[in-house]
Amino acid sequence: MIPAGAAVEINTNSVMQPLMIRLEQIAGIKESCKVNIAVLDYVGENLKSGISTEEINKMVHEKTLQLGGIPAPLNYNGFPKSVCTSINSQVCHGIPSEEDILVEGDIINVDVSTIYNGYFSDSSRMYMIGEVSEEKQKLVQVAKECLEKGLEQVKPWGFLGDMGQAVNDHAKKNGYTIVREIGGHGVGVEFHEEPWVSYVSRKGKEMLLVPGMIFTIEPMVNMGTNEIFIDESDDWTVYTADGAPSAQWEIMVLVTEEGYEVLCY
Repeated sequence: MIPAGAAVEINTNSVMQPLMIRLEQIAGIKESCKVNIAVLDYVGENLKSGISTEEINKMVHEKTLQLGGIPAPLNYNGFPKSVCTSINSQVCHGIPSEEDILVEGDIINVDVSTIYNGYFSDSSRMYMIGEVSEEKQKLVQVAKECLEKGLEQVKPWGFLGDMGQAVNDHAKKNGYTIVREIGGHGVGVEFHEEPWVSYVSRKGKEMLLVPGMIFTIEPMVNMGTNEIFIDESDDWTVYTADGAPSAQWEIMVLVTEEGYEVLCY
């Protein structure tokens, strides 16, 4: 214990500098998120029946560069495009193509990731093209609700499993399944960091949530089986095993002292 009135010398380099660096990193990540959100807004304004997913790729690439960013997916582990576009039964990691044309009734996930001043951001949205069946509309809505249910469980000193179980419980309640093999991830200083985030985990399990953590919530919700496969022709595109539709929304969330802050949506 320090006696009352004693003079205490604080080494600001050892005590404050790590905190200052972390706050600086969070500020940089937030700026990256602003670009990512603007790109997704731009895509949403221009999506329509009759355009190809390659046109979406060009939109994302050009808008990202215009805003001073770099598309993070381009050439990441050999991925050939600037965005992932996943239609209907494509679960994730769909590669844009001139041959994939959006038609009335499609649902599509557009997954945008940005590098801005060295910091990474990552979020995705579902879009419905024209008149979409009630079944697909419900899937898209419930997938968003799953994310929101998970987000409600994000709080300091809770567990990742609290979030994961809330997501899975809501999907099952509505007759859907959650993809097990693919999850969320830490992001910010790198494209993919620890922790790996499961959405079939159990309450009170997995990593402890501490202030300063940033990770994605991005459950993949399937109308049918949770089983999936990767297209052998491109080694990227993930499909539902039974051909049923899949939907996914993705956000980046920061754990704070009071709860959470959504950085990218």
